[in-house]
Amino acid sequence: MPVAAVDARPNDHAFFGHPRGLSTLFFTEMWERFSYYGMRALLILFMTAPITAGGLGFDTAVAGAIYGLYTSSVYMACLPGGWIADRLIGARRAVLYGGILIAAGHFSMAVPSLAMFYLGLTLIVLGTGLLKGNVAVIVGHLYTKEDQRRDAGFSIFYMGINLGAFIAPLVCGYLGQRVSWHIGFGAAGIGMTLGLVQYVLGAHNLGNAGLEPAQAVDDRTKTIAAVVAGALLLVALALITGIVPVTAKQIADTAGAALLGGTIVFFGWLLLSSGWTPLERRRLYAIAILFIAATLFWSQFEQAGSTLNLFGDRATRTEIAGWTFPSSYYQSLQPLFIITFAPIFAWLWITLGPREPSSPTKFSLGLFCAGAGFAVVAAAAIFAANGVKVSPWWLVATYLLHTFGELSLSPVGMSAMTRLAPVRIGGLIMGVWYLSISIGNFTGGRISSLYGSMSLPTLFGVVGAFGIGAGVVLMLLVPSIKRLMGDVN
Repeated sequence: MPVAAVDARPNDHAFFGHPRGLSTLFFTEMWERFSYYGMRALLILFMTAPITAGGLGFDTAVAGAIYGLYTSSVYMACLPGGWIADRLIGARRAVLYGGILIAAGHFSMAVPSLAMFYLGLTLIVLGTGLLKGNVAVIVGHLYTKEDQRRDAGFSIFYMGINLGAFIAPLVCGYLGQRVSWHIGFGAAGIGMTLGLVQYVLGAHNLGNAGLEPAQAVDDRTKTIAAVVAGALLLVALALITGIVPVTAKQIADTAGAALLGGTIVFFGWLLLSSGWTPLERRRLYAIAILFIAATLFWSQFEQAGSTLNLFGDRATRTEIAGWTFPSSYYQSLQPLFIITFAPIFAWLWITLGPREPSSPTKFSLGLFCAGAGFAVVAAAAIFAANGVKVSPWWLVATYLLHTFGELSLSPVGMSAMTRLAPVRIGGLIMGVWYLSISIGNFTGGRISSLYGSMSLPTLFGVVGAFGIGAGVVLMLLVPSIKRLMGDVN
């Protein structure tokens, strides 16, 4: 069982003071994020580019709806992906199979066909659902719950994520905008393939972590799961191939309603189910509150690939000191800042020791920073209102503030989920964490649909004010949340 691997390697410090298995997961996730962010940097630009320029020629409203549906589905799929790992195949196999699907999806998008474009997005969604949450679960298995290195370990893991995200727009963005959109998508597939090779070769560093399901199910449940998966796959293929005549926006609207409704039903089931101890139930309530806060944060932060990407392409200069660069290069700023500041934040949490802020306090700081970043770009939008392209430093400042918010919330949130979750549903609760990103992405995509239909200072200003206000409310709730969390800080 995965828990046995935790106790077998408590003194492993081979990878910068952390278990050597962290290096395998570090580079696996680095290449997976290379593939994801390389494609994401191009996605909305490709969809809105004219057909004569090799794009799809979609208007912003349609492109925003598709973008929001895709990015939200990527993280929504982590819920069934967590269940599959917990009950059927184990986290280790889930990561492997997920990586194969992701690579196939990117290579599908390298083919200049609308049907292959939608097929590629679907395969990436399915693959990321298997890989994304479960690779983080394996990271958690490398530490005991009392190990003080846990938050720092997740911060290092998070730095690997952002190393891939930093390189991706520089490679895929350049190839996509300057050579061919489809070559850019193909380069993302090559990145995922490299990640798979590294994962297989480094598997011996992980011991038994994630090899077996945490809680096996009977054959009847396995059969039902296979039937449901097959039915969903058939529906997806019918939509992709046009057998069922619906528009992309109709699919996005329907999926959005299902996402929000399904989330409410899921949390109702989770919180009202019997079988939890009093401590587990209180912690599940804490998870629900942190889920709401994370959803609000991601709805702002994940506009980096939509509204802020469009603002960088249409309203911001892409030239510094005589050097002209593709607008997708702005997508490398956040991961660059993460790489720079993640070690500082990891050092800070350890140095503060008993004075370290609690997880909900860090969440509120993340919301403050996200709101402040949009306040900055709202000011820049005022100067760009008459068609004048503004200085790149406005976006630099916005992304820097968003980075501080991300470092205050994201790695801390992943770590908190692994500590608050009942052991028997660890993968499912990590899926809950990615569900917050899913809803945030969907909301951010719908906001991007408003780009160009309302004044940008108003759009960015409202988003910024909402983030700051949410941070204030959460800060007032910190004492109550800490009581629900018990001895988890």
